[in-house]
Amino acid sequence: MSGTVIRHEIEAPNAFTQAELGWEAWLEPLPLDELTERHYEGLVDKGRANSPYFRLLVRDPDILGARTRTDNDIFYNEKGGLTRALRELSAASASRTNGCIFCASVHSRFATHKSKRPDDVQRLLDEGPLGQQDDPQWRAVIDASVALTVIPNAFDADNVRQLREAGLDDLAIIDAINGAAFFNWANRLMLSLGEPTPATAG
Repeated sequence: MSGTVIRHEIEAPNAFTQAELGWEAWLEPLPLDELTERHYEGLVDKGRANSPYFRLLVRDPDILGARTRTDNDIFYNEKGGLTRALRELSAASASRTNGCIFCASVHSRFATHKSKRPDDVQRLLDEGPLGQQDDPQWRAVIDASVALTVIPNAFDADNVRQLREAGLDDLAIIDAINGAAFFNWANRLMLSLGEPTPATAG
């Protein structure tokens, strides 16, 4: 019956990785052949129809459309503010803290690609947010993201001061906050709807 919970026996990944993982929904995503033009408008990017996660969320295309446009503006609008690498680092830090293996894999991979610092990104995954990071901007963004993730009001004037002392201006600080805040919500949604699956060979 459509919409019922479905479960398959899979060996879900249990370690943080930069590898490209799959994801399986616990509820039935919309089949590709049932997507209408309205659904594609909600997806914003038609390529997202290949993802079971987005085909599940597109059951409400208006909300998904608003969510995706917000996501795109936070991470892709680089008219000033934080570098793309640090935006991805904020998302990866929140995802690592929340235990969202899938989101951490996606955004750590982007952080590595944009920063060309795979070892520093992998250290975040392996050792967690308290692991050694010598770059003051990385340290400040990670600390701010963790504070927002653990409990939002743990983010305070000390975090803002740390971000400023690392050389970030107001717009960059807002970008760091937005990246972590968005993934605080996105992680919890993804964790409640399905689970990661192992990377596919090749």
